[in-house]
Amino acid sequence: MNLQYVVLLISVLLASTTVRNQATLGVWNPIKNINDPYVTEIANYAVDEHDKRTGLNLKLEKVINGETKIVDGIIYCLNITATNSSASSKYNIAVLDKLSQHFRNLTSFVPISD
Repeated sequence: MNLQYVVLLISVLLASTTVRNQATLGVWNPIKNINDPYVTEIANYAVDEHDKRTGLNLKLEKVINGETKIVDGIIYCLNITATNSSASSKYNIAVLDKLSQHFRNLTSFVPISD
């Protein structure tokens, strides 16, 4: 195969990948597998960080559902249940995750009323 054709093929493949990625940039996408260990890790991070900031002692029970949005990193917006020693409550949390920079930030932790 001629080198020009190889370069052209690589250029076309890269361009199609870029277009596909830009189509989802800034759009909320539902998380298909809420039991994914990475999603659970994000939720546990949020609960632990919230506990540090507030002095509470919540423990994650489960992730109910969630969405992600690609920005300069990925924003995880999750609905979770967490418990203290006596009661279980629902919360909406948001975490900015920049895996390539080893950076995470809890941006929101709000109780959800039933």
